[in-house]
Amino acid sequence: MTILIIAPDKDPEPWISALKSLDPELDIQVYPNEARKADVTFALCWNHPEGVLRDYPNLRCICSMGAGVDHVLSDPQLPEGVPVIRLVDPQLAQSMFEYVCAAVMVYFRDFDAYRAQQEQALWQPRAPRPIGETTVGMMGLGQLGEYSAIRLSRLGFNVIGWSRTPKTIEGITAYAGAEQLEAFLSQTDVLVCLLPLTNETRDILNLDNLRKLPAGACLVNVARGEHVVDEDLLAALDEGTLWGARLDVFRQEPLPECHPFWRHEKIRLTPHCSSLTDPVSVAPQIVENDRRLKDGRPLLNRVMPSRGY
Repeated sequence: MTILIIAPDKDPEPWISALKSLDPELDIQVYPNEARKADVTFALCWNHPEGVLRDYPNLRCICSMGAGVDHVLSDPQLPEGVPVIRLVDPQLAQSMFEYVCAAVMVYFRDFDAYRAQQEQALWQPRAPRPIGETTVGMMGLGQLGEYSAIRLSRLGFNVIGWSRTPKTIEGITAYAGAEQLEAFLSQTDVLVCLLPLTNETRDILNLDNLRKLPAGACLVNVARGEHVVDEDLLAALDEGTLWGARLDVFRQEPLPECHPFWRHEKIRLTPHCSSLTDPVSVAPQIVENDRRLKDGRPLLNRVMPSRGY
């Protein structure tokens, strides 16, 4: 029984080292140099080539190398009946919170305004409003979204949330479904997108929805680039609907040098680094799921393809 790593853009060695440190007997191969396709039962994937998973006749589990699974589920030739699992890791959640918190604080304490003043040698203190009067809207209340929402609430921000289905989180006012989206957006000063990418959430950050935010709101997208309609975001920024945007994810990655996001004065971007998977941290759950697969026990963190997460 072989674990196959299919991640053309990743260095497989840290993953092999982390897994072998827990179980030296593991048979681990790396695509496209696997020798025995019939032995592959567990595929560890990130941006795998479309259709390649059908090449393994005894494949019994597909594991994403991160919290997101849209890169797996978007394959139209995904083998039917093979369970898909994702990684759930407290370190990922903490790292995401740190990024989101930094982005929110830049907005809350006017750091971009001070940067502009520095370029003009202007000495103009700006009195911040009370932290509780800044509303952070968490769009997506899964494991990462809920963690960040709770931590931001503990800092004193007024935090509200929105998800596809109703959620109950102590201290967080939660909205759900299309019928409550406008009520959620209309209160949000800083909109943080941590939604899974599904057919329902693709292009959700369009001009119509962005215009439902209060004037001068800020967007932070750390989910997927396909949530944002690029042209609509630029229009919302240029017309003054949005104060600014902080983007970590994009429709095409790396972001092409000619893309207008690079040079827009109201956009700050980072190269999809908000929360990076640490192989050492997630290796125990990968090994545990491999053992469960061998023993015929239920897998951890199984995804429902019909929902997209």
